[in-house]
Amino acid sequence: MATRKIDNKSTLHLPTAFAQTFFHGTKADLKIGDFIQVGFNTNYEENRVLNHVYVSATLNTAMLGAELATGNGRQRIYLVEATGEIEDDPNVTDKKFPGNPTKSYRSKAPFKIVGEVCVWHGRTPEQIQEIKGGLEKLKAQGKNIILD
Repeated sequence: MATRKIDNKSTLHLPTAFAQTFFHGTKADLKIGDFIQVGFNTNYEENRVLNHVYVSATLNTAMLGAELATGNGRQRIYLVEATGEIEDDPNVTDKKFPGNPTKSYRSKAPFKIVGEVCVWHGRTPEQIQEIKGGLEKLKAQGKNIILD
C-alpha cells in the first residue's frame, strides 16, 4: 500500500503496484518479511521502549541510524514499507531541520521489511565519535530528548 502526504499531519493510503519504500537503520538482525514494530528497545537508549517506529526516505539518515545504534550487532539498513499511517518525525522536522530535509517519519504501525541495503559506505570512526560526542553534550544539557 502506498502513502501520499495530504498535509503536515495526515497521509492517504492508496493501493498501488509500487508502495513507497523507506529505510530503517539498526543493528537488529531481521529477515525479509519480518515487521519492525513498537514494543522493543530503541536503537539509541538502553532499556527504553518507544511508542513509534522511525524511518527515513533518505539513505544517509538511515546510515546514521545504523551507525549510532547501540548493541554489538552488525550495522544494517532495511528497506521497509508502511502498514499504517505515517507522520513527520517531530524530533527533527521544523525543530532541528526546517522542512524535514532528512525525510524522517514515524508510525505506531509496523513497517514490513522488503529488502536490505547490503553495500553502503558510512562515516569514518572519527566522524561517528564526533557525532556521539555532540549527542553526549546535548544529553548533559538536557537537550537530547526523543519526543515519542
